[in-house]
Amino acid sequence: MNETNVLEVLNVSKKAGARTLVDHVSFSIQAGDVCGFVGPNGAGKTTLIRMMTGLIKPGGGSIRIDGTDVGRERVKALSRVGAIVESPIFFPYMSGRDNLLNLARLHPNVPGTERKARVEEALSIVGLSERGSDKVKTYSLGMKQRLGIAQALLGDPRLIILDEPANGLDPMGIRELRQLIQRLNQERGITFLVSSHLLDELQRICSRFVIIKEGKLVWEGTSREWQEAAGAKGIEEHFVEMMTS
Repeated sequence: MNETNVLEVLNVSKKAGARTLVDHVSFSIQAGDVCGFVGPNGAGKTTLIRMMTGLIKPGGGSIRIDGTDVGRERVKALSRVGAIVESPIFFPYMSGRDNLLNLARLHPNVPGTERKARVEEALSIVGLSERGSDKVKTYSLGMKQRLGIAQALLGDPRLIILDEPANGLDPMGIRELRQLIQRLNQERGITFLVSSHLLDELQRICSRFVIIKEGKLVWEGTSREWQEAAGAKGIEEHFVEMMTS
């Protein structure tokens, strides 16, 4: 393993019956990256993310986090990972604070003596301290997404994986999410993998991109390399060309 790699996806495949969902995909993400994970609907992004987070097993290949194989040592590999896969789920009639306290009790990286402090710190980081006592059912979608990131922060992660975190957010919510990701990356050194269809937003925050199509890797590189490859037509048009060629 390259010691700077936080995440390594190594020749990973997955089938559902006769259908190939992910086809021998390999890529890596280095410490400090904000990596945009891009592809059309049905490309295999969520399937890969579910394998990265130990929710399903690869049919072939392996996934390593900080050098630890997720399939062989799941608890150790995921102990420094925070994730929102699809939409964050909370108990609507409990407060944001109590939801986080319940989740902290289940986290192997949160000692009992530190639960309350970790929860208060996470609420503060995502800007929800003043609303922490309110029931989650009163939260806007953007606030629920920020609460999801607070949950992801409880275990002091090196890597946070976000699957379509901007879905349904209004422009203000998208801006708040972008600024939060940038701040956590710059101030805390957290590495991010962010799946999204919002290429303009990803271009603002990502240092690296991984692009898949029909379960296969079609391109990976830095943000600057993608801009250079796209040239005057821009990354959106270049992306469409990659997906339709």
